[in-house]
Amino acid sequence: MNTTEAKGNWNEQKGKLKMKFAALLDNDLIFEEGKKDVMFGKLQIKLGKSKEELLKIIAAL
Repeated sequence: MNTTEAKGNWNEQKGKLKMKFAALLDNDLIFEEGKKDVMFGKLQIKLGKSKEELLKIIAAL
Protein backbone atom coordinates (compact mmCIF):
# COMPACT_ATOMS: atom_id res chain seq x y z
CA MET A 1 0.00 0.00 0.00
CA ASN A 2 1.43 3.38 -0.93
CA THR A 3 1.10 6.62 1.02
CA THR A 4 -1.79 7.89 -1.12
CA GLU A 5 -3.78 4.70 -0.50
CA ALA A 6 -3.06 4.87 3.22
CA LYS A 7 -4.21 8.49 3.42
CA GLY A 8 -7.37 7.74 1.45
CA ASN A 9 -8.13 4.78 3.70
CA TRP A 10 -7.45 6.93 6.79
CA ASN A 11 -9.87 9.60 5.54
CA GLU A 12 -12.59 6.96 5.32
CA GLN A 13 -11.77 5.56 8.78
CA LYS A 14 -11.57 9.08 10.22
CA GLY A 15 -15.15 9.75 9.10
CA LYS A 16 -16.34 6.53 10.71
CA LEU A 17 -14.53 7.34 13.97
CA LYS A 18 -16.14 10.78 14.07
CA MET A 19 -19.57 9.18 13.60
CA LYS A 20 -18.87 6.66 16.39
CA PHE A 21 -17.33 9.20 18.81
CA ALA A 22 -19.05 12.57 18.51
CA ALA A 23 -16.42 14.20 20.75
CA LEU A 24 -13.69 13.79 18.11
CA LEU A 25 -12.70 16.74 15.95
CA ASP A 26 -10.67 16.86 12.73
CA ASN A 27 -7.68 18.13 14.73
CA ASP A 28 -7.79 14.98 16.87
CA LEU A 29 -7.50 12.77 13.81
CA ILE A 30 -4.71 14.42 11.85
CA PHE A 31 -2.45 11.70 10.48
CA GLU A 32 1.08 12.94 9.90
CA GLU A 33 3.85 10.71 8.68
CA GLY A 34 6.02 9.75 11.65
CA LYS A 35 3.61 11.18 14.23
CA LYS A 36 1.21 8.29 14.60
CA ASP A 37 2.03 7.91 18.31
CA VAL A 38 1.20 11.57 18.94
CA MET A 39 -2.21 11.11 17.33
CA PHE A 40 -2.88 7.94 19.34
CA GLY A 41 -1.86 9.77 22.52
CA LYS A 42 -4.41 12.50 21.83
CA LEU A 43 -7.10 9.90 21.12
CA GLN A 44 -6.26 7.99 24.31
CA ILE A 45 -6.69 11.13 26.39
CA LYS A 46 -9.86 12.29 24.63
CA LEU A 47 -11.61 8.90 24.60
CA GLY A 48 -10.14 7.33 27.74
CA LYS A 49 -9.09 4.19 25.87
CA SER A 50 -5.79 2.31 25.68
CA LYS A 51 -3.78 2.17 22.46
CA GLU A 52 -4.73 -1.49 22.07
CA GLU A 53 -8.43 -0.65 22.42
CA LEU A 54 -8.10 2.10 19.82
CA LEU A 55 -6.34 -0.23 17.39
CA LYS A 56 -9.16 -2.78 17.79
CA ILE A 57 -11.79 -0.09 17.21
CA ILE A 58 -10.03 1.16 14.06
CA ALA A 59 -9.52 -2.38 12.76
CA ALA A 60 -13.23 -3.08 13.20
CA LEU A 61 -14.30 -0.10 11.05
